[in-house]
Amino acid sequence: MYKQLCGRRLWLTMAFVGLCIAGIVVGDAAGHVGGARLALEIAVGVVGLALFPLLFRRPVRVGLLLVALAALSGSGTPLANIAVIHAARLRPLRVSVGLALTGIGAHAVRWAWAPTSGLSYGWYLTLVIVLHAGLVGWGALAAARAAVITSLRERAERAEAEQGRRVAEARAAERATIAREMHDVLAHRLSLLATYAGAIEYRPDQPPERLSQAAGVIRATTHEALNELRDVITLLRDDPADDLARPVPALSDLPSLVEESRAIGTPVDLRDSVGGVEVPGTTGRTAYRIVQEALTNARKHAPGQPVRIALDGTPGAALTIDVSNPLGGGSAIPGSGTGLVGLTERVRLAGGELDHRATATEFCLSASLPWPA
Repeated sequence: MYKQLCGRRLWLTMAFVGLCIAGIVVGDAAGHVGGARLALEIAVGVVGLALFPLLFRRPVRVGLLLVALAALSGSGTPLANIAVIHAARLRPLRVSVGLALTGIGAHAVRWAWAPTSGLSYGWYLTLVIVLHAGLVGWGALAAARAAVITSLRERAERAEAEQGRRVAEARAAERATIAREMHDVLAHRLSLLATYAGAIEYRPDQPPERLSQAAGVIRATTHEALNELRDVITLLRDDPADDLARPVPALSDLPSLVEESRAIGTPVDLRDSVGGVEVPGTTGRTAYRIVQEALTNARKHAPGQPVRIALDGTPGAALTIDVSNPLGGGSAIPGSGTGLVGLTERVRLAGGELDHRATATEFCLSASLPWPA
């Protein structure tokens, strides 16, 4: 949309128009025009300049007045021409064409009492028509250009806002990923620490060898937790070499995970029908996290109770994981309730499904993951 002239631009435009009017008056004076007509030229110029600032508030009404002044004197022509251009910029085409036709009529009327020497009426009228057609076209072109610039500016602003939204969503997704990794890694290790620390606290009468063994496990587990925390923090870095160098858990690491739980007194019955078949990275890593979360929950909410794990599936179909354990036994570590929520989101992102339920005597967790051939 055309922006109204204001401030310096308005004064510069008025100065330019004033120079044009002054040139017309000087030319008439040099051509020995009569005193009455010269006075009319000056009066029309002064009145037109006084009305000119109002043109940008009332382009049609003030434009008609300026066009009418052009019928009285040649000094009104520059102001009438600007009025036609301005109307073409701000108003529909039919309005600007109507104002242009009015301007043509005003110039035709002026010829009747003040003809231009050396030019026939036909040529004069032709030049006036061509001039006003050019003025309407100029104004319409300026309006179209302003509309295109405004559209491009709005599009750029929308694109910038969309880019900002995408960056915010990407950051939120990255924070959620880091939070899931922190929970998966640290919750498992901390549950082991809590179990051994609880054994030392409630059984201080154990033989020194057992207490030393438990303290050694706590120290080793703490060291492993710090290493895994360091691995998770590398997710915040931008260097892709760190991601390639960082080891990630896979389904082949499941036996060591089970042995850790057995070592602290949690009976684990693992039935692995998959055998030594290699499971792709995403599927294997997600399966490992599912079992890890299930064992962590069992230690937290049912310490000492047996856990049954069953893995089954074939490439090209799906990998199924079923974990169950009896309820009861208290809680070694207070839970936040977000572990299963994050795990469900992780499985969903991997293209699988997860279901967990608690009966009167047992907690069951079932998951199904796509297994590409």
